[in-house]
Amino acid sequence: MLDRHAVQALVRAKVTAREIAEQLKVSVRTVRRIVREAAVPPDEGAAVRTTRQVGRPQVTEAVRARVHALVLEDLDRPPGEICRLLKAEGPPLGLSTVYRVLTAVRATIPTALQVRFEGVAGEFAQFDFGQVSVRLADGSRRTGHFAAYRLKYSRWIHVVVVANERVEALICSLLDSFAASGGVPLRVVFDNPKTVVVRHEEGRPVWNAVLAPVAIDYGFTIELCTRRQPQQKGAVDNLVGYVKRAFFRARRFTDVATDLPTQLSEWLVEVNTTRPNRATKEIPAERLAAEQARMKALAVAPDDYGLRIPVTVGPTAMVTHHGIRYAMPAAACGLPATLWLYRTRVKIITAGSKHEALHPRFPEHGTVSYLPGQRAAQLAAVAGSRKRLYFMRERILELGPVGEGYLTELVHQRAHTWKGDVERLFALLEELGDARFRLVLQRALFQRLIGAEYVVRLVARLGTSDAEAVS
Repeated sequence: MLDRHAVQALVRAKVTAREIAEQLKVSVRTVRRIVREAAVPPDEGAAVRTTRQVGRPQVTEAVRARVHALVLEDLDRPPGEICRLLKAEGPPLGLSTVYRVLTAVRATIPTALQVRFEGVAGEFAQFDFGQVSVRLADGSRRTGHFAAYRLKYSRWIHVVVVANERVEALICSLLDSFAASGGVPLRVVFDNPKTVVVRHEEGRPVWNAVLAPVAIDYGFTIELCTRRQPQQKGAVDNLVGYVKRAFFRARRFTDVATDLPTQLSEWLVEVNTTRPNRATKEIPAERLAAEQARMKALAVAPDDYGLRIPVTVGPTAMVTHHGIRYAMPAAACGLPATLWLYRTRVKIITAGSKHEALHPRFPEHGTVSYLPGQRAAQLAAVAGSRKRLYFMRERILELGPVGEGYLTELVHQRAHTWKGDVERLFALLEELGDARFRLVLQRALFQRLIGAEYVVRLVARLGTSDAEAVS
């Protein structure tokens, strides 16, 4: 039927019979026969399509009116909640249909008047994290994180490359930005990350317990963008987007460790001291003087400020923070404490200041930190010979692969006498310290000298040169 209809249509268009035959792959005689036949009747379905619209049934006006009312009740009401309410009130609608109706309804609601977010000197600063894919010179890419800070009045920018977006990285980079800009503004504007506000209860924010004391100590207030209103995030999001476009995506780096920070410092000097800002038409460094005159001085230098983190001393007299275990006196087991987290050290103080320990932030080796004499003090508090023995074994295992490897060989080669060896090795650990004892144990394991007496002789043969090299 379609071929016959095509022949008749081509004939009416003055196409010759031979051309039609070649096009439709039929004979000229067939073309002439079709021309003499009656016209092909119209499709019966055409009449049906003209009477009703083919496809999904239309959403009723009652549903549209209900969606309109739900939106007016709460302009921030999410689509999922609207879909749930509609399903509870009548025939269920799919989420895609709700989105389609919601888009049409919101287009009829007039938008609110937009107000520019500006501030006076020393009033506002913006802070946010960003994630970017960094291009390296060899063609590879690395995913990195950065913290961006900008003073609203002067448009002065400070950017710090961070390892992650946790609360410690937020506070450290924020304090570095305060120090670099020369003061603390009245307010810092954030989005609503968990590192700033944990949740909202009855319309009030519950602040992150680590960040809240920082705001009090340095004297700034926190201002949040309104939730589920992305138009209020423009200034913050534009800051992150600007740093991505103007710096990270416009450059290539030989490495992330040295070249990226070097280029970042050069770029910050350029945008802050040599290039006028497009919004203010002035160089940010020139307007920064007015900001500094109104900002507060830093109460504590960033390197000397410790974050206060509530912890509890475990049953093994250890405090764990981000995978690192710090030893405490045995009498502190089970007590609540405060961990003061500095950039290079950690101070732990139990409730009532009865016990205190000051550790390096990161141990030289492994993930366990002991102060001199702490192992022996903890051992003195352990009751029972079997518990004391396994306490000493555990301290050797904490030395890492070297301690585990040597203890494994010792237990299997001296199945009945290893207990005395463990006692002598523990005493040697207390005498030499972690670094030198690990070196001696590594050499003994390499030379297959399994036994405490061999380790003692090896210590005597090493001399002072190896000890100085370790220290």
